[in-house]
Amino acid sequence: MPPIPALPGPHQTPSFQRTRRSLSLLVLSLGLTMAGCSPQAAATDSVTLDVARAEFQAGRAILIDIREPNEHATGVAKGAQLLPMRQLGTRLAEIPTATDMPVLLICNTQNRSSSTLSALRERGYPHVRFVQGGMSEWVRRGWPVVKP
Repeated sequence: MPPIPALPGPHQTPSFQRTRRSLSLLVLSLGLTMAGCSPQAAATDSVTLDVARAEFQAGRAILIDIREPNEHATGVAKGAQLLPMRQLGTRLAEIPTATDMPVLLICNTQNRSSSTLSALRERGYPHVRFVQGGMSEWVRRGWPVVKP
């Protein structure tokens, strides 16, 4: 009697393979977005640390530090608005809606600020940008910080 051919297992069906590839791409996209490396990120989504500092100090931009209070305690850019990312949902009204002045989001390394940018854009804030390098780079360069 000839052996009975094995039927494809559920992990070998074309449908399963397509679903698996789709999920893998989704996970990769989410990971890149959370890391601030979204392939969809446009050049207008961010500003360099040098530009952010110059525009903020000249009064041509609003700087919002979205780090958490324990991070703020290590020092913040003088005059920056402190709005922890975890509180954004309840304090959204504190972000200016007028588009005549850019709003620059800064966190520690740009990961949280770049992902927060996407959420704010979806809620109608086209004038928001994230700062490349974040406060860790600000401090590394020896730029002044103050205690809140």
